[in-house]
Amino acid sequence: MQAFVTGATGLLGNNLVRALEADGHRVRALVRSVDKARALLGDTSAELVAGDMADVAGFADALHGCDAVFHTAAYFREYFREYYRAGRHWPQFEAINVRGAEALAGAALARGVRRFIDTSTSALIGVTDDGRPGDESTPPAALAYENLYVKSKLLAAERLLDLTARTDLEVVQVLPGWMFGPRDAGPTASGRLVRDFLAQALPGTPPGGTNVVDARDVARGMIRAAERGRRGERYILGGAFATLQDVMQGLARASGLPAPRRRIPYPAALAYAMFAQTWARLTGGETLISVASVHIMRAEIRVSSAKAERELDWRPRPLLATLRDEVAWYRAHDAAATVMDGRPATSGAAR
Repeated sequence: MQAFVTGATGLLGNNLVRALEADGHRVRALVRSVDKARALLGDTSAELVAGDMADVAGFADALHGCDAVFHTAAYFREYFREYYRAGRHWPQFEAINVRGAEALAGAALARGVRRFIDTSTSALIGVTDDGRPGDESTPPAALAYENLYVKSKLLAAERLLDLTARTDLEVVQVLPGWMFGPRDAGPTASGRLVRDFLAQALPGTPPGGTNVVDARDVARGMIRAAERGRRGERYILGGAFATLQDVMQGLARASGLPAPRRRIPYPAALAYAMFAQTWARLTGGETLISVASVHIMRAEIRVSSAKAERELDWRPRPLLATLRDEVAWYRAHDAAATVMDGRPATSGAAR
């Protein structure tokens, strides 16, 4: 299979490129900076394609000859950085995550691509009436609409599924949980959490939890979705539910360092998030924790990956195995990660 991977230098995309190559597939990797990509993907055989999801037409011809597109690129890191800078947030989400995804799917269709594997998020899944974990048929929780990243993914899903209903393009969507894992050079919010833990810079543990999954397992699930997934279907790749306290204890075991002793109560976490938002808005700065993220984590919404386990033969690894590998990777590569990030690590409980 000739695969086209967007977001190839990200946590998921980087691991996906490697998983595809391990299975004997050829990869074209969309990257915004070829020089930066060589530092992260130089030990792979991926063909690097320079381009940006804001201008799909600029790289669309590289889709010729591809059998499947694996779309992992998204505007999300800036959610934590810029969500509270007035007037700058939603247009970016809409341009990249909604219109960009739709344009990419249209370009793939026009160039004969058969399968389009889209990365969404398990945050689209809400709560059930009987308290069981939500599945692919469960409507979103009202809290989901507070998060512009999730809102953009909801709109993108509608447009992509409408496209596959009208055309020959076979869209399959995967909905990962909160991803951790090695090769998070960006880093994502989870990577910042791990780096701050290793620096012993976390003041305490906020309340709440969510489904946590290894990015390498999501990559494997995406390949299975390309091979076995049913057209127009969604597959939750959620992993196991874990509280933030579970994550801290796992990091303590993986690193040999102590977990924060202080438990931050919900009112204190909420008050801090409100202060952080206000300060970011007033100063034009950034915050890695938001009121919406505190609400979502406290809601402890659980999801089920039973459909993916049944139809894709997908199984996630234990959280501790993921954290051990991520800790080892950061200890070996954190200097490079800091260069990629461009500033010292800071993290919050943002989801």
